[in-house]
Amino acid sequence: MRAMVVRHPGEAEALQLEDVPLPELRDNDVRIRVEACGVCFHDVVTRNGVLRRGIRMPLIPGHEVSGIVESVGPRVRAFKPGDRVCTAQRRYICGFCRFCRSGRETSCDEREFLGDADLNGGYAEYVSVGDDNVAHVPAGVDLAQAAIVSCAIGTELNAIRDVAQVRPGERVLISGAGGGLGVHGLQIARGAGAQVFAVTTSPDKAERLKAWGAHEVVVCGRGEDFSAQIKDLTDGQGVDVVIDNVGSVLFEPTRRSLAMGGRWIFVGQLTGDFVRLNPAQIFLRDITIRSVISTSRNQLQDALQLVQQGLVKPVITGELPLERAAEAHRMLEAGSAFGRVLLRPGL
Repeated sequence: MRAMVVRHPGEAEALQLEDVPLPELRDNDVRIRVEACGVCFHDVVTRNGVLRRGIRMPLIPGHEVSGIVESVGPRVRAFKPGDRVCTAQRRYICGFCRFCRSGRETSCDEREFLGDADLNGGYAEYVSVGDDNVAHVPAGVDLAQAAIVSCAIGTELNAIRDVAQVRPGERVLISGAGGGLGVHGLQIARGAGAQVFAVTTSPDKAERLKAWGAHEVVVCGRGEDFSAQIKDLTDGQGVDVVIDNVGSVLFEPTRRSLAMGGRWIFVGQLTGDFVRLNPAQIFLRDITIRSVISTSRNQLQDALQLVQQGLVKPVITGELPLERAAEAHRMLEAGSAFGRVLLRPGL
């Protein structure tokens, strides 16, 4: 099969088109003919060496996959060849640990993140994924758009609904709002009844963010302090919740933007930078810091229902063939992509 392979960390050109064997089909695996694969910033930090934990090269990146079932392992019962499916972000979970048995399989000690290791990821014509990490795509949901439901929509659903537990009337700040996570997060927060503040580095994205549900849009340069604008827009109070899709680059302005008793949910980290923190700046303001790793099976099902019902709409900024994966990565690194970019092996 054709696939984009990374053999050593590097710039976007480290992605090279190769012919590689079909991925192994284990007993509980579903082998999928890839219709589309979303391009996530996780793929960028995997490729460039910023992310190291769990990474084994050579690898095929990509964890946002939709397609048609080509074959199944002998222990698979819920899927058959010809089914329309999409994946969660994992290639494997154990299914037996205390996390897997309580709906928290995103924390399974044995989890394998799809596309982080070996030649089995979504930037390819075929991918093999454990059946615990595959879902049927409902009728009426476009198969290509379904590729991004787990990561771009499900992760934000996890952060906003289940971890932050956003309530109607609360003020929610979404950082990296024009990216693949952010533009879906603001739809979910708006649907939860929140007042949504979108932060972006791109003036060109401001009007589009309002069209997708942001009540207020703050445009700032990379790393600039936007907290004064947030305080002005909230009568000096700050926001109740931050969905942080960016990480350390915006750590200080994000901290200053939180209201007393605010909840700070980390979803993304775009660089390898560290931060300095005085704990008193957190506990004296009764701030809660939590994180979201990915999407559980139940959250994936819920996200698919939101899309099926038209309550959240996948935002796709472009579709490229496999061999243009490097171009897609450069778009993400430049911040020029609004929503998600898809790789389509069939183009």
